[in-house]
Amino acid sequence: MASFVPTSDDTLEDRRLYTEARQTTVACLDCLAEVGVKKNSEHHTAIQWSSSAQGSCPVLSRRGVPHARSVHAGCPRMEASIDAAAREGRIPLGAEDGY
Repeated sequence: MASFVPTSDDTLEDRRLYTEARQTTVACLDCLAEVGVKKNSEHHTAIQWSSSAQGSCPVLSRRGVPHARSVHAGCPRMEASIDAAAREGRIPLGAEDGY
């Protein structure tokens, strides 16, 4: 259960901007699961996994709890797909307006 549930329009908009603004959809080159990706710098990558993407990823599924993914557990195949998209210039680099 959430300890804080935002209700003000400003807070909801801040949350939307932080989690969704400037996201680029990247598909895994192996399983085709799609995630939202944002790179604020060369070394910072934010990845938003949907329930569908978590269920489609065989690496996450092998861990036994695809819908309760650990924050630190990732998929090396998806990471390679994101790196390829970044090298090809398909993911914008750098924050805009703090997001």
